[in-house]
Amino acid sequence: MELKIDRESLLKPLQLIIGVVERRQTLPILGNVLIKAEGNQLSMTATDLEIEMVSHMDLEQPANGETTLPARKFIDICKALPDGANVTLKIDGEKGTIRSGKSRFTLSTLPASEFPNLDSFRSNLEFKIPQNQLKFLIDQTSFAMAQQDVRYYLNGLLFEFSGNLIRAVATDGHRLALCDVEAEINAPETMQIIVPRKAVTELSRLLDNSDEPVTVQLGTNHIRLATSKMSFISKLIDGRFPDYQRVVPQGGDKIVLANRSELRQALNRASILSNEKYRSVRFMLAPGLVRVLAHNPEQEEAEEEIEVDYSGTNLEIGFNASYVLDALGSLTGDQVQLELTDQNSCCLIRAPESEACRYVVMPMRL
Repeated sequence: MELKIDRESLLKPLQLIIGVVERRQTLPILGNVLIKAEGNQLSMTATDLEIEMVSHMDLEQPANGETTLPARKFIDICKALPDGANVTLKIDGEKGTIRSGKSRFTLSTLPASEFPNLDSFRSNLEFKIPQNQLKFLIDQTSFAMAQQDVRYYLNGLLFEFSGNLIRAVATDGHRLALCDVEAEINAPETMQIIVPRKAVTELSRLLDNSDEPVTVQLGTNHIRLATSKMSFISKLIDGRFPDYQRVVPQGGDKIVLANRSELRQALNRASILSNEKYRSVRFMLAPGLVRVLAHNPEQEEAEEEIEVDYSGTNLEIGFNASYVLDALGSLTGDQVQLELTDQNSCCLIRAPESEACRYVVMPMRL
């Protein structure tokens, strides 16, 4: 097999898939990228046995054949070549030779027949959705996923499909993020899947903010997404996500309307002197204002006061500043609404004009 291609055309699909390749592998083949040429089409595949990522590109000169090359060495070579360079890749036996100008690199190959394949599952539901909508769902919620929690089902993002609505939910047991978008999916019944953390991170990177549709296929154990340039397959987490509806507060009688940017900045400043381990801050509500207080074991203190639209009774409640800041950072409007009941109940944070994205933060003991 011999390929002739310009550096930029080769580098872009490699950068698309390289995030899947682990730096330490149990199997040597997992450190390689599968390169497959069929006529004027070239595909490159990377996998870690949980996720499979395939990028597609056109070839100006037709070629046929397949092999695998060390992924990170291959991409590092392509990055190091000058802009506009032409690259020739020739496979001969167990060696792959890359030539460009006066540069020559010889890499060891592994047989393509040894490369694992995930692309075989039966789809239970298939639909199309603009990439920017799916990316929005992920970016608005994924920060609340757990990290290496023993409750493995929390180390991922729940997608719920019902009617013509897609909902994403993430929680680490201390806070929860929930976001909805409408889509023409025609789900016959409510379906739930949990996508693993690594796959969610890769999808956020791969999807762009365009209206170009992405085809989504849901299987029993896998999810597959495909565009004209790439396809992505991930195993799903086999577990039961907690009943998140029970966690979302209903009917909080203490409604605070605040300028989102002002509250975020005040909280940012106050949290500088919060306890580094617990990041706790105290909210003191009174009609027309909120005071944000923080202190740490070194007896240092911070106090911020901002004017808000609030007419309820006085309330004192503690939160992890990072959790509230994450929620405020995800919302986009000028105003933010906080719904509270008492010092022992969760706080619901959302935009006053929309319930599409909602964030729940548990209180801390003061």
